[in-house]
Amino acid sequence: MTHTITEELIYFIWQFQYVANQPLITTDGETVDVLHPGFRNGNAGPDFLNARLRIAGVEWVGTVEAHVKTSDWLVHRHQSDKAYDNVILHIVWHHDRPVPRPDGTRLPTLELAPLTSDNLLSRYGSLTTNADVIPCAGQFRMVKPLRQTAMLDKALLERLERKATDVQSLYEATGQDWEETAYRLLAMHLGSKVNADPMEQLTRMVPLRLLHKHRNNLAQLEALLFGTAGLLEATDAEADEYLTVLRRENQFLATKYALTTGQLPTHIWKWGKLRPAAFPTMRIAQLARLIHDHGSLFSLLVGTADAPSLLALLQIMPSAYWQTHYRFGKAGAKVSSSLGEATATGLLINVAVPLLAAYAKRKDQPDLLDRAISLLEQLPAEDNRIIRLWDSVGLNVRTAFDSQASIELYTNFCTPKRCLNCQIGMALVRE
Repeated sequence: MTHTITEELIYFIWQFQYVANQPLITTDGETVDVLHPGFRNGNAGPDFLNARLRIAGVEWVGTVEAHVKTSDWLVHRHQSDKAYDNVILHIVWHHDRPVPRPDGTRLPTLELAPLTSDNLLSRYGSLTTNADVIPCAGQFRMVKPLRQTAMLDKALLERLERKATDVQSLYEATGQDWEETAYRLLAMHLGSKVNADPMEQLTRMVPLRLLHKHRNNLAQLEALLFGTAGLLEATDAEADEYLTVLRRENQFLATKYALTTGQLPTHIWKWGKLRPAAFPTMRIAQLARLIHDHGSLFSLLVGTADAPSLLALLQIMPSAYWQTHYRFGKAGAKVSSSLGEATATGLLINVAVPLLAAYAKRKDQPDLLDRAISLLEQLPAEDNRIIRLWDSVGLNVRTAFDSQASIELYTNFCTPKRCLNCQIGMALVRE
């Protein structure tokens, strides 16, 4: 069977020294004793740092570079990069030509293909060539639960790190304002995937500091948000008393503050395939109520370590009009208008936790990261296609910690088949 050889496989073989139990000989016939293979380099430059090798009886300390073919050294132009002058060994799968050092001597090269067992290649191939969306699906139950847990921990931390970085970018875009950051993030996730972009645009056009001036007047908050969203004039419904009041308040406030940003085009709001409870009108009304009820959205989201308490604070009821309407002018007999538990749980997972992680990173306070993780451990697991896939292969997903970790594992390890970066995949290849 022909196997596709990747540099990741070469890193794996070298890092864990999965080579045949025989003397290692370079392509020039020199013996190699591995005193330490070095540490994997996650940044630019050679692949392994601080390796200690004895080559032809001489001990060297330096870096190790890996390629599928020796000639890749020249393809990648390492010969012109000073960062590679300290490479003491070139490890390759296939040696196709010698590589000279700057002083004209040959770079010691070790060819791994003859040193690697067919069994290891077969196990590697069984993961990377099968058609399962989770490559290890058929073998997952063979992996010890402790190793599964360790990988979920790693995946969750990587997910929090990535989300924290995204929040920090938003924080910089708001002029380093945590309140504005929380406001924008909350609005985007209230909009869900379909209306996240228009909700984000709305929060940029109506900053939180302006809304705070009218925090005690819910009708004025709604007027500013609905007016800027372009939804007050877009409706063809007959103007009832509520709509008339909002239009009047919006006109007054737009004149008072000389708002020149105008309105969002109504076509950007998506309504199709949404439950009425998730209509843009409902989400904007709920956002207005949250601002009205809570002086600091940031403190609300990051200041409560108890998940049930925070869930209760988020499950607000919008103004009276939106308890009988989903859209302007169209009253309904039964309207589900409160911000429900499922939506509140999603806000904790996708807003409160990333905010805490970003704030912990910014302030260098690991205890805040622990609080973010604790919130996930207190919440039930999400229910979606990815979670059901993991359930089918035997992973016990119980909490939001588990579901967030398993989503990260699926998205950034399973889908791109990064099995050798995953402790579960590594365990199956090693067996």
